[in-house]
Amino acid sequence: MPQAGAKPSAYRRIQARLKSLNVAQATRWSFYFIAIGLIAGLGSIVFHYLCQLGVHFFLDMAAGYRPPAPAGEHHLLPPTSVPFNRWMLLFLPALGGLFSGWLVYTFAPEAEGHGTDAAIRAYHHKGGFIRSRVPIIKTIASAVTLTTGGSGGREGPIAQIGAGFGSFLATTLKLSDRERRIMMAAGIGAGVGSIFRAPLAGALFAAEVLYRDPDFESEVIIPAGISSVVAYCVFCLVFGWGSLFDSPPFHFRNPLELGPYLILALVLVATGVFYIKAFYGTIHLFERIKKIPNHIKPAIGGLLTGIIGFFLPHTLAFGYGFAQKAINNELAVPFLLSLALGKVLTTSFSIGSGGSGGVFGPSIVIGGAMGGCVGKIFHDIMPSVVTEPGAFVVVGMAGFFTAVSNTPISTIIFVSEMTNSYHLLLPSLLVCSVAYMASRRWTIFDRQVQSKVNSPAHAGDFFVDILQSIPVNDLMPRVKKVTLIPQDMPFLEFKRTFSTTKQHYFPVVDEEQRLVGIFSVNDIRGVLFSPEIEQLVVMKDVGTSDIIVTTPDEDLNSVLKKFTTRNIDSLPVVRTDDHGILLGMLNRREVISFYNHKVDEMKSRRQAQNQGNDRRPHQ
Repeated sequence: MPQAGAKPSAYRRIQARLKSLNVAQATRWSFYFIAIGLIAGLGSIVFHYLCQLGVHFFLDMAAGYRPPAPAGEHHLLPPTSVPFNRWMLLFLPALGGLFSGWLVYTFAPEAEGHGTDAAIRAYHHKGGFIRSRVPIIKTIASAVTLTTGGSGGREGPIAQIGAGFGSFLATTLKLSDRERRIMMAAGIGAGVGSIFRAPLAGALFAAEVLYRDPDFESEVIIPAGISSVVAYCVFCLVFGWGSLFDSPPFHFRNPLELGPYLILALVLVATGVFYIKAFYGTIHLFERIKKIPNHIKPAIGGLLTGIIGFFLPHTLAFGYGFAQKAINNELAVPFLLSLALGKVLTTSFSIGSGGSGGVFGPSIVIGGAMGGCVGKIFHDIMPSVVTEPGAFVVVGMAGFFTAVSNTPISTIIFVSEMTNSYHLLLPSLLVCSVAYMASRRWTIFDRQVQSKVNSPAHAGDFFVDILQSIPVNDLMPRVKKVTLIPQDMPFLEFKRTFSTTKQHYFPVVDEEQRLVGIFSVNDIRGVLFSPEIEQLVVMKDVGTSDIIVTTPDEDLNSVLKKFTTRNIDSLPVVRTDDHGILLGMLNRREVISFYNHKVDEMKSRRQAQNQGNDRRPHQ
């Protein structure tokens, strides 16, 4: 019956193969990320409905202001016939700021500002922990702030909804800090990818926005990708498929057009620095005002926003519809310039005063407007080279947010997905690369850290990584020659040797000088205080033959593990091909000293590199 015997064997092989693939663990984690995507998608739907209702009841019904919508969105309710009232626009943002400030500073002060920074800070410094009430407060406060005329984006609250649920789920399941950080970041990608209908960019954004350097949190990309796709599908099932903006079929065909695009990159950098300076200047100004309660400050910022909106109403609220008009080449240069510069000020006042909203959305509008200005000017100067000014709007969106966020890769994909235009990747790559290199010292996300080396979340990882890259051979100059103790040496003779040495560990060797044992100062105490037996003892009896050794090709991470396993301070270093030949003793403090020296060298090289790349001052 060979067949009967073969079946269990084959079954066991299949079972072993499935066990090695860890299907159960992969299924469990996939379920977690799908759940995060579902909640983030539902959160995007709820927030989008709140924004639509708020715009209808506050801006339309109260002030008669009906900002245009981008091609991929439509008004939830039909417009009213209320006449336009500038005076209502003057006070509406202040009322919204008053309610938003009271709500945030009463129930969740960490929900103030643009949200993404709070999520970044939670990732690096709090093990991915976000209080469960924060997403709820952030959603309501942001909806009120933005629909009463405050200038801001939708990604901040949506990022915190997804991130908050990811953090809540990980905390409920009692997962580790590392796993909670991953789930929190997956929530960020899901929220941003769904609300802007850019799932791939959302996943990349969650992995890239954490750092100032061109670095990705690689372990976040796949989880964020799963969650982002699920959230995007849930959102689009309700609001329809397609991109946020509708872009004509722009094409890049003339290499001479790269010249104007290069000028565009420099303009975007200058505007981006102005945006960051204005934003954080406003934050610092309101922080210095101590006599006014925090929950009143967003109302003051709202009043300043309303003053600008009284004269430039197109700088209020979201502004995505005007970006769509700019893509369609429907706006004049003065209007575009006032939109960009006015949007910088209204966003700074609305969010910098403590209001609630994102900074990505305004960046898209500002960058698109500045791109439209440059495109139209060059179209007038050289119409045969710059044939489509609207293409500069699309590239300007990508370049400007790169300049203010240090996220060049995800931003290129973001704008391509949001506009459904993939024919401008070449000029987008040029503009984003130049903008990134010229503005690396500034960022709108103040909580970004320089790189993984600077992140507290990876402190232990890099300790291990650095140690694993260093072999014992690099420390051979620090390996000490020590006195060898013959195995047949009487203890009385050793006492004379011991009285003249500062050694703590003593290798024991045979007649051929081969290592056969080792003992420490602690091992001889029993004999020292037992004079009745010391005449009978030879050193072979004191030493242990269970020797823990290291070799020149072993890495320092393994060496440190051996130090801690037996709680010893020194290891024999032996030849790789013959563990009986002792090369010397390696002390624990020498390993730690060498590690610290290597870390200092890495930091010095990084600082020198950063200073060489850009000597401009910080924001």
